[in-house]
Amino acid sequence: MTGRADMMGKSYLTMLTKEGYPVIPTIEHLQDLSLLPDCEKYMIKLKGGADSIGMHVVDREQLLTIELEGNIIQPFIDFVYEVSFYFIDKDFQYALYAPDKSKRWNLEMYEASAEDLIFAERFISWNTVTHGIQRVDACRTSHGDLLLVELEDLNPYLSLDLLNIETRDKFVTNFLESISKTIEGHS
Repeated sequence: MTGRADMMGKSYLTMLTKEGYPVIPTIEHLQDLSLLPDCEKYMIKLKGGADSIGMHVVDREQLLTIELEGNIIQPFIDFVYEVSFYFIDKDFQYALYAPDKSKRWNLEMYEASAEDLIFAERFISWNTVTHGIQRVDACRTSHGDLLLVELEDLNPYLSLDLLNIETRDKFVTNFLESISKTIEGHS
């Protein structure tokens, strides 16, 4: 439990925004509104939220009138698709994506490019988790860029049932080795 991403809440997204990482721009306070692109709609998310709980869309006028305590603010991004990169002990395992953004959980295998992996590994390197599973969730913009949606370092859904047998077996073997190394390191 050494991560500094989702296990600590969503505030890390504001830090990554200020540090210039390729994330959906995120702020916690209206005085930082200049860090977001000018847009018609904004997403309001709970800092401690997950699975879209408490998330809602507002326009700029509404944004200036709502209580923001305990929330983060992001521009509404009209993305092409979402993709998730799965890692064990900082090593890439597989990627899944939702080619139809209206069906977020209809996932398929995704063939990650070298550029995709450089993107995802940047966040894995940033985080302080040395052992275990992490998932980098990103969206592909209409301009072709990837932006971080969230870095799951606590409870990633693995969707192992969608993997071919070889990929699934390799993942399970690598995870068991990770657990063994962790146990041996704490003995």
